Amino acid sequence: MKTRLAVLLATFGYVGHFPIAPGTAGSVAGLVLFAALRFAGSPALELAVIVVLFAAGCWAGSVAERHYGRTDPGFVVLDEVVGMLLTLVLIPVSWSGALIGFFLFRGFDIVKPFPARQCERLHGGLGIMADDAVAGIYGNLALRLVLYAVPALR
Repeated sequence: MKTRLAVLLATFGYVGHFPIAPGTAGSVAGLVLFAALRFAGSPALELAVIVVLFAAGCWAGSVAERHYGRTDPGFVVLDEVVGMLLTLVLIPVSWSGALIGFFLFRGFDIVKPFPARQCERLHGGLGIMADDAVAGIYGNLALRLVLYAVPALR
């Protein structure tokens, strides 16, 4: 039961089993969750969900690694969901701005600039979650710069 719950969380409701580009599918799921949270209109709720999902991802990621028998299995996409939420948190954006945030996050997640790549070396679920959290923070900062340069995207 514990393993089943962890895999359900880590794969974000099995989105991670999408046959093509599961990480991108997880980021899209994060974008959908962002829209629902933003509709609720509470920045405190957005922040709370990020903290809870990050903590849950650390636990679930560790359990999922044992279940799948490998480090940072591609099926685990809760890290992409959290990274996407971090990219957009506390920024007033239109859909075009959110889409730019999506591409910024995916770019930082793929490139893994310092210290994201080093965070991958952390043990278990923390390593799974931390590199995408760093990519999400970079995405947030980059999106702020883009929106400052092109205010029409807000």
